[in-house]
Amino acid sequence: MYHRETLADYLGDRVVYRNLRPADPSLPGLADVWQEAGLECCRVPRKTEPSYAVVVLRLLEAAQRQRSRAPLRNALFIGDMPLSDVAAARHLAAHLPLRGFIGADRLHEPATLKVDGDLTFGNRWGQLLDWLEQMAHESFAMDEQTAVLVDIDKTYIGARGRNDHVIDQARLEAVRLTVEEALADTFREEAFCAIYGQLYQPTYHFLTADNQDYLAYISLMVMGNVIPSDEFWAAVHDGRLQSFDAFVALCEQRRAGMPNGLATVHQEVLENLRRGDPTPFKSFRYREFVTTAARMDYLPDETPRAELLAQEIVITQEVSQAMDFLATRGALLFATSDKPDEASNPPSSLAVEPHKSRPIHRLVMKSVGG
Repeated sequence: MYHRETLADYLGDRVVYRNLRPADPSLPGLADVWQEAGLECCRVPRKTEPSYAVVVLRLLEAAQRQRSRAPLRNALFIGDMPLSDVAAARHLAAHLPLRGFIGADRLHEPATLKVDGDLTFGNRWGQLLDWLEQMAHESFAMDEQTAVLVDIDKTYIGARGRNDHVIDQARLEAVRLTVEEALADTFREEAFCAIYGQLYQPTYHFLTADNQDYLAYISLMVMGNVIPSDEFWAAVHDGRLQSFDAFVALCEQRRAGMPNGLATVHQEVLENLRRGDPTPFKSFRYREFVTTAARMDYLPDETPRAELLAQEIVITQEVSQAMDFLATRGALLFATSDKPDEASNPPSSLAVEPHKSRPIHRLVMKSVGG
């Protein structure tokens, strides 16, 4: 029988999703600290920006003040992304002494650990506990003055290299269902997969900004022939379409010819962009919560491990064990996620099973190790 738990078992509500508004209402959020953090305006910074680390530090300090008179002395960072997590960790290290572990399962490689300054890169999630034991035997203190910042997606759940593809499958299904609903009888799955799959490549980040809302919207408008495929790709490749804003502006010029489903989505995205919202395609993100939650703890206990990891989003047992190890030492445990709040909390606009009507960090999942 698989062990089951929630992220909240260790974190409580000390969690922030993309909008940097803690799930714990007693903690301040971006709207409360942006001026103190030196931001020019109350704009959600990207994880790779130095200002992201400054805001997160303010939230960590506030959480620490709630539980101790002792200030934070250092930090541990646990993530999976060589780019965004590394940037966030190094920016945070500019304010607090920090050690970080960036992990993934790459089982086709010999097990190795690579140390680069304050960060250690491992190609087995099982190395995380060994790394913590090593930290415990060195001069790096891990106690009530230590903040532990752990990434959620593809670290704490859906471990990169082991189970992360199920998170991607849930998002792709949400895009497909949203596009299918908007296009109705004109939806063609093969054409959708071709457009979405090509735009997903880093080559087109100048257009999509690596934002899934942008990617879903572009795929929908091209599939719906607002900008027909041949015209779209020609404009992309000859430089006439150089940004997402330019794409939306072109769609706006053609609004009169849109059927109702496309016009509704276009208006939603346009209005949210004008407000500076980093998550403009909210109806897609609401559906993403449903498709993500549906992939948690739905298979029976007799399901073989390989099948479970292929079909269900699970908690990374090694990360959960690390949280237990650090909790016993009195450390402050805190988690961040790049997933939009709209994809992380149950939507009021869609039917959700009662036991799934909780934020991602409070949903029950099986815990599976390597």
